[in-house]
Amino acid sequence: MDLDDKVCLCFRVTKRKLVNFLRRELPRVPSQLSECGGAGTGCGWCIPFLKQLYRQEMTIAIDPSFSALTAAEYARQRADYIRVEKKVPPPGAEPLPDDANPT
Repeated sequence: MDLDDKVCLCFRVTKRKLVNFLRRELPRVPSQLSECGGAGTGCGWCIPFLKQLYRQEMTIAIDPSFSALTAAEYARQRADYIRVEKKVPPPGAEPLPDDANPT
């Protein structure tokens, strides 16, 4: 993912904003990333990615698949997650891609 791609699609929090928050605030646990624009408090899809970003920035384990994921694929995977888990994104969240809404 590029720095300007959204990680939290519910609250439109970009990777850049999260990385800057991590470097500036040095949170003690990944859950404190919720203080960055509410990331992770909507549908829950981005929580594993927030944890991974936390580990990456805090120099623990790095999973190269996270940085290789495109914004479109990330959004498609979120749509699948929302459909399978029967989640409802909060009002104003990034809309699901058209192919995620079966008619």
